[in-house]
Amino acid sequence: MKRGLLVVLAATLALAIAGCASSGTGASSVSASASAAAAAQRSSHGLQGLILKPPKPAPPLSLHNYTGRPVSLAAYRGRAVLVTFVYTHCPDVCPLIVANLAAAQRGLGREAAKVKILAVTVDPRRDTPKAIRSFLTVRNAAGRMDYLLGSTAALKRTWKDWHVAVVAGKNRVTAGHSSIIYGITASGRIAVVYPANFTPAQIIHDVPLLASS
Repeated sequence: MKRGLLVVLAATLALAIAGCASSGTGASSVSASASAAAAAQRSSHGLQGLILKPPKPAPPLSLHNYTGRPVSLAAYRGRAVLVTFVYTHCPDVCPLIVANLAAAQRGLGREAAKVKILAVTVDPRRDTPKAIRSFLTVRNAAGRMDYLLGSTAALKRTWKDWHVAVVAGKNRVTAGHSSIIYGITASGRIAVVYPANFTPAQIIHDVPLLASS
């Protein structure tokens, strides 16, 4: 990812890094700060998250979903794409992120055809296909997004390319990671990022804008 995007995302990543920590208090304060930052950065053309000026090319992303089907970000040119990084044993924001993304996808109605939602694991040891299927089903997200897995090398490369900080706790259990959602245009550029406490209404509003860019 280009240096410019690193600079733009630095504050957001710092705010979001504690998002999936075991402490709910930290997540609450992070969400409040991220919300204030996002509100301050909304652009005149109406996108609802933290705007990247100018939009930056999205890094490569090529893994497989939990059913084993290859998935590549490049295959979705012409559609808006939302990318996030989560894990099934997350105690706080990951379930909320996934549930809200699924709610937005439902709320889009016919417009849902204009967006693809990709969730990438940050805990491949415990994110088994069985765990993922249950996690998505409980949140009415099954069939509404691709939950991506990969080899250790492929995942580490993906985390690095997307500047996702994964913090390992005791016994190699994931304790925290950067919990933002990337909004990517139909031309393959990251135009906006959302904090973990985004609302489905923001996504419903933004998808047509991202899909037309």
